[in-house]
Amino acid sequence: MSATGRRDGLPAVGSAVVFRKTVTEADVGLFAGITGDFAPQHTDEEYMQGRPQGRRMAHGTLVLALTSTAAARLCTEHDVTAVSYGYDRVRFIRPVFLGDTVRVEYTIASVDPERRQALAEMRATTRQGEELVLVGTHILYCYPDEDGA
Repeated sequence: MSATGRRDGLPAVGSAVVFRKTVTEADVGLFAGITGDFAPQHTDEEYMQGRPQGRRMAHGTLVLALTSTAAARLCTEHDVTAVSYGYDRVRFIRPVFLGDTVRVEYTIASVDPERRQALAEMRATTRQGEELVLVGTHILYCYPDEDGA
């Protein structure tokens, strides 16, 4: 039986985790290297000084990737084995700058036992939760408990 009391391998509606991470120079540099996205808004400080934002910003997909960490933590804490089926309605609302601490709130909003899916609402903020930077829905496929329930 999972930590939520379910015996079917699905997380309970309302299960939630919060994950915080300060985005660093190393994070952005490594992410650029992995993805090949060396666009100047991420890698060129002088270029960005002449733009409205005034400084470099993290890749939106780097911020989205932080929600994956929250998903993994929720699954671990609630004894759920799941894989990502994708994301819906993801919106990058404001930029995340180097040095910003991102707070991800990840909450199970609904569960479909027949399809073995859970939908999680994702909300990322900066500035102690005052600035919303990302929202979206994460779709998880959840494997049955090992005991076959």
